[in-house]
Amino acid sequence: MFKKLRNRFLIVNLVSISIMMLVAFATIYTITYQNVQRETNMELYKVSDFYHSPYNSSKMPRGEGQGSGSGSSSNTGASGSGSNSLPSDAMGGANGGPGGDPNSPPARSVSFMIKTDNQWKITDTQSRFDMEDTFYTEALQKVDQNKVGDSERQTGQFALDGTDWAYVVDPSGDGHMIVFIDVTAQQGILTNLIYTFAIVGLVMLIVIYFLSRYFANRSIAPVREAFEKQKQFIGDASHELKTPLAIINTNADVLLANQEDTIANQAKWLHYIKSETERMTGLTNDLLYLTQMDDSRSTMIHAKFNMSDAVESIILPMEAVIFEKNISLDYNIEPNLTVHGNSEQIKQVILILLDNAVKYSGPKGSVNVTLQRQNNDVMLAVSNTGEGIAPEHLDRIFDRFYRTDSSRARKHGGHGLGLAIARSIVDQHKGEVYARSVVGEGATFYVRLS
Repeated sequence: MFKKLRNRFLIVNLVSISIMMLVAFATIYTITYQNVQRETNMELYKVSDFYHSPYNSSKMPRGEGQGSGSGSSSNTGASGSGSNSLPSDAMGGANGGPGGDPNSPPARSVSFMIKTDNQWKITDTQSRFDMEDTFYTEALQKVDQNKVGDSERQTGQFALDGTDWAYVVDPSGDGHMIVFIDVTAQQGILTNLIYTFAIVGLVMLIVIYFLSRYFANRSIAPVREAFEKQKQFIGDASHELKTPLAIINTNADVLLANQEDTIANQAKWLHYIKSETERMTGLTNDLLYLTQMDDSRSTMIHAKFNMSDAVESIILPMEAVIFEKNISLDYNIEPNLTVHGNSEQIKQVILILLDNAVKYSGPKGSVNVTLQRQNNDVMLAVSNTGEGIAPEHLDRIFDRFYRTDSSRARKHGGHGLGLAIARSIVDQHKGEVYARSVVGEGATFYVRLS
């Protein structure tokens, strides 16, 4: 069950994070794509304006450089026409920058131009580099001619022989002028961005998976512990109820087997039934009390009360009972100590600890109760002599139905709920209850309240 719960948590977590990552990556890619497209169109319009400019009115023979170069060799021909290195004096700025030719197109991109008539037949070409006619023809075929209007510029992109080109079509009365620029670098940025997102996303998902698995196990641990405690609680409660029910059933069978006998002769069996019924009543009352305390944490009324008087009100009535059991009682109560809480509940804690100390003090043992102030808190200590509690049991003696020795606990009575009730009350008061013990010497229970 918990494995399925953990897997569901992992799936929900990974799906949620994956969706958020996809949305984030898609947003970043869209913004980057729009920026690249905007810069590409600006460059296209800039180059197109050059070819429309008066500086470009005189045509040079094809194959001769007509402007500043891009600073590097380029292979742009579809037929593999080879690259040409531009002379150093052609490395000027765009549109006639320092050291440049005013008749050269912008140097940031490799570009060329094709002029056609209205039937899309090539009438003129212009390029920085020597290109074969077949390359111009193939480039023109890539242009989406159906979308070209009569007056508005039309842009587009295509790939030709491993190079990405962007173009703009400028309609005119006697034909069209199409300007092309190399955008391979810009497209490479977008492609690298996709690969980067894919790798980063995959690595992040792997890391998130292991982190989610770790935190899922930690998150489920308290649920698993609570579930196990609940199972144990139900099992222990059933065990506690099974014994008195079995005794009641057995004694009822005895009564039914001797129906002709008088009640006086069968009083022993009736007393057994009554005793076990009272035992079950006490158990169910304790269980109901624990449940009510869990449900009434926010509605419990707390106020300041005299803790010293509360301790004395519990000790004094029990002195006679303790004396009859041949147990010595010693107490030291610092007067007028006050705490904030519910006095009746705190009295029940004192009664539980004192009764527990008397039960397990042993013959001719002793019980000692002290109440004193420690810093800003009030500390109650109830100690007794006896066998003590082994270290492995000290952290669990406050659990419901937990007993260090089942046979010994049954001999002294009780259901193993007293200390659980005491801890629940102290927890409601935001205090602390714990035990210290030396095996063979005795144990001391401490309650710290403020």
